[in-house]
Amino acid sequence: MDKNLISFFTFGLLLITIGGIGSFFDWDKSMIFIGLGLTLESLALLIFAWKRLKKR
Repeated sequence: MDKNLISFFTFGLLLITIGGIGSFFDWDKSMIFIGLGLTLESLALLIFAWKRLKKR
């Protein structure tokens, strides 16, 4: 896998984790971190799918 793809995936997981911990402690901005994390996860999925389809 590509280093950028792994970077998007791991940073997305980190943001989702920070948002989850923040929502547990009633942090107001936790949903922003969860949303950014899900956005990066979706971007990593799209890049992965695009590279797989491009190989065919």
